[in-house]
Amino acid sequence: MNTHEVAEYLRIKERKVYDLLRKGTIPSTKSAGKWLFPKHLIDIWLADGVTTVPGDASRMAAQVTPPQVITGSHDPLLDWALLESGCGLAILPGGSLDGLKRFVAGEALACGMHLLDGASDTYNVEALKQNCPPVARGELVLIEWARREQGLVVAPGNPKNITGIADLIDDKPRIAVRQPGAGSRVLFDHLCEQAGFDPWDMNILDEHAKNESELGLAIRDRKADAGLAVAAVAAQFQLDFVPLANERYDLLVRRRDYFEEPFQRLMRLGRTDAFRARARDMKGYDVSLQGTVHYNG
Repeated sequence: MNTHEVAEYLRIKERKVYDLLRKGTIPSTKSAGKWLFPKHLIDIWLADGVTTVPGDASRMAAQVTPPQVITGSHDPLLDWALLESGCGLAILPGGSLDGLKRFVAGEALACGMHLLDGASDTYNVEALKQNCPPVARGELVLIEWARREQGLVVAPGNPKNITGIADLIDDKPRIAVRQPGAGSRVLFDHLCEQAGFDPWDMNILDEHAKNESELGLAIRDRKADAGLAVAAVAAQFQLDFVPLANERYDLLVRRRDYFEEPFQRLMRLGRTDAFRARARDMKGYDVSLQGTVHYNG
């Protein structure tokens, strides 16, 4: 919002807005010599019932202009696209839920996520609602990046003859898992529950894989016999793959950042033949609905 719009929104005179600016008590940023007032920060400011900017100046600056980083879940196709597009965005993977919390705190421009809600059998929207304050949701957009095939990654030739979740109980193979809060871990726990098994009864490695590649390496290096990951990881490390589920991987971004050039360059690449060809080569991707909006606050 500009000065006139925020004055109307707050039902005050414009000169009062400038008075608040002089006192440093209203969330704001300056672009091309003009004052701008992000609506989600104004809403938070009003909800807090304060007349000073909540938090210190550096934290507010991070919320207004977040780092040019995509946090959240690791995705091999996204890794490639960030470099290929030249968008200038960096990747800081660490799991869907951890990334979502970092995004809400203003520590990233976007968040990659694939969080299953078992009750509704849907992805990401429920997690967004549970972790984002209502006053902030109005600025958020959830964009589909890709559908991905998830399954058990096993050694070449599948020497343990693993065909599903039940085989992870019977012969006690060593299982690599992602950390709690990672989308693949949420899905793994859900699949175990559906099959009537408790992960605590399995031979799970003590050290959790921090991303998809780490899990694939654990299988390749014979530190584990199986682990849940995307098909692209199995292809990357020349491992066998037992498909179990299809999931949706989305990018969560603030509306204002969606229209900025870095994110738009990434999304434009997603509409090219080169992107679709890369997705086919990496295995296990369906990008036919890439760019679909699944939540628009």
